Amino acid sequence: MTGPARLWPLRRPRLLWPRPGLRTTVSLAFAAMAALVAVLIGALGYHSAARLIRDDEAADFTAAVQAVHQQVGRENLFPGDFNGTGGLSEELLRPIRVTSQALGPDGELLPGTVRIDLLPTPDDRVLARSDAPGRTSTGLRHVRGDTYRVAVIALGGGRGAVQIAQQLGPTEHLLATLRLRTAASVAAVAVLAGGAGWLLARRITGRLVRLTDAAELVAASGRLDVPVPAAGTDEVGRLGRAFDRMLGRLATAKENQRRLVQDAGHELRTPLTSLRTNLSVLPSLDRLPPAEQTALMADLAEEARELTLLVEELVSLAAERKADEQPTELVLAELVREAAAQARRRSGREITVDADDTVVTARPDALARAVGNLLDNAAKFDPAGTAPIEVVVRGRRVEVRDCGPGIDEADLARVFDRFYRATAARSLPGSGLGLAIVYEVARSHGGSAFAANRDGGGAVIGFTLGS
Repeated sequence: MTGPARLWPLRRPRLLWPRPGLRTTVSLAFAAMAALVAVLIGALGYHSAARLIRDDEAADFTAAVQAVHQQVGRENLFPGDFNGTGGLSEELLRPIRVTSQALGPDGELLPGTVRIDLLPTPDDRVLARSDAPGRTSTGLRHVRGDTYRVAVIALGGGRGAVQIAQQLGPTEHLLATLRLRTAASVAAVAVLAGGAGWLLARRITGRLVRLTDAAELVAASGRLDVPVPAAGTDEVGRLGRAFDRMLGRLATAKENQRRLVQDAGHELRTPLTSLRTNLSVLPSLDRLPPAEQTALMADLAEEARELTLLVEELVSLAAERKADEQPTELVLAELVREAAAQARRRSGREITVDADDTVVTARPDALARAVGNLLDNAAKFDPAGTAPIEVVVRGRRVEVRDCGPGIDEADLARVFDRFYRATAARSLPGSGLGLAIVYEVARSHGGSAFAANRDGGGAVIGFTLGS
């Protein structure tokens, strides 16, 4: 039984030579476009000029033929009338490069009128013997590499004919020279365009090349302090500034990660050491007095609880940094009242809420976590208090007020640092991450966190949300 044919991924064909860089590509494209435009303009100009010149010479020839034809029709001319340099031909044939020769009654060239080596044809001899004046024959003739436009006009009465000739060689030589000069001009334009394109591409792509070098250095070394070209107001400058900001954010994230790992390791070390010490006593638990056994088991439970709380706070802080929750529109007072109800059940403390009807766009779970952490912090630092914990919401500002011992002035600036615990709080449970999460939630919403002491005792800790 045969199975379905296996589909292998198509491989891209290998290039025989590497693709050119952006600078070379722009230069070649610029030169090609300029050359194409120059070719089109040159071709159109050449064909227009050639047509004008050829039409002009054809018109001169036609005018000369018509002039002789009219003269022959009006007068009884003889071949001898075309003899000499001051004869009839000079009067009739004004245009340049138009020559006349006389044919005798026998159809041969009349001596004294020969100006070019253009021998008569049998048709010319027939016209020379014709009785009807003005009969005309025209056409092109080739003699020793030269081309002539020729018209033969009968004088009538068998008296002969006059031959009008125009040499086309000088015109074609002129047009050939024009073609060469046009081609040379196109080539010169292409070369100049290529040079100008290279200079322009060098100016445009210079910052891109430096930005690419910076990105490759970051990728190769892992360094985030690489200088990035960010000058200019165009797209390249914007890209450089965005890349520089990205490196700054990456450096901040890397530093935060390093600090988080160091702080977490430091905070985990103490409970783990205590837990390990207590676990080492477990094999001899039956030899301990009952009171010590109870105390040991209570210590193990407390240390396990502290470790669980610390891990949960670390996970919450990491989840807050990801900020995957989508913002929604909500009434801030309703969220605060729900968080206060949960805090009442956990702590058993009385909590009052004074809030207006402000509507905000925020991440509900993150905001509820921040308010809950503020309430837990207030209850923890005033465990035996009888006064209610107050929550005040005005606009986009949330304050939690307690009547505890307050915060030392030296600790006010650091209460939102991760794992920081004031001297007075070292004996209290907690991980030192609760207010750090409050700070992260406020910052992620475009706001800030604040802490201060109340007049008469206690602390005010809260946050504001950005607009």
